Amino acid sequence: MTRILVVGATGLVGRHVIAKALADSRITRIVAPTRRPLEAHAKLDNPLVDFDRLPAEADWWDVDGVICALGTTRAKAGSDQAFRVVDHDYPLEVARLARKHGASRFALNSSVGANARSKLLYPRTKGEVEEALKVMGFPSLTIVRPGLIGGDRDEFRLGEHVAAAVLGVLGPVLPRSYRISPADKIAAALIEAAVTGSPGVHLIGSAELAAD
Repeated sequence: MTRILVVGATGLVGRHVIAKALADSRITRIVAPTRRPLEAHAKLDNPLVDFDRLPAEADWWDVDGVICALGTTRAKAGSDQAFRVVDHDYPLEVARLARKHGASRFALNSSVGANARSKLLYPRTKGEVEEALKVMGFPSLTIVRPGLIGGDRDEFRLGEHVAAAVLGVLGPVLPRSYRISPADKIAAALIEAAVTGSPGVHLIGSAELAAD
């Protein structure tokens, strides 16, 4: 029976992770620290936190696996620095504390094109997080790299909306790696990694997550 920690639980992918985890009989406890409360459930521990000041010694860090679905956009964050805090600093601090308390499996929702040497902010930040996680000592690390994520977001993103419409039409004739990655498929991959991830570093690419 598995205990998992989910960060980014209020986002598009995170919401799917929580829903699937609640229905998964292998998972006995879900810890989802958030800024605003989630709907209560007997299986869910939902501590309200400030991600700038995470409680280092809280007992809820005692989990088997971690799923990180934290993420924002440069536009929503308001600056390059604010974007990096959410997409770089928060995930690595969560990883550090979870590993300190004994978590053995970590599953990261990253992005297609992640590259620590990129000149572009988004792929560079994602790549830097991936590289940092590789040296944190998790026995099992799974990096999930979706393409454009499909699903209903709380906020409207014009660029993604247009791209999704185009890919939705062209999807059947595009290579799988260029198709939309449905949020529920991403969530399923993250959960499987957090529950059953084998030793080593594993990469799940956009082709494996593509809409059928």
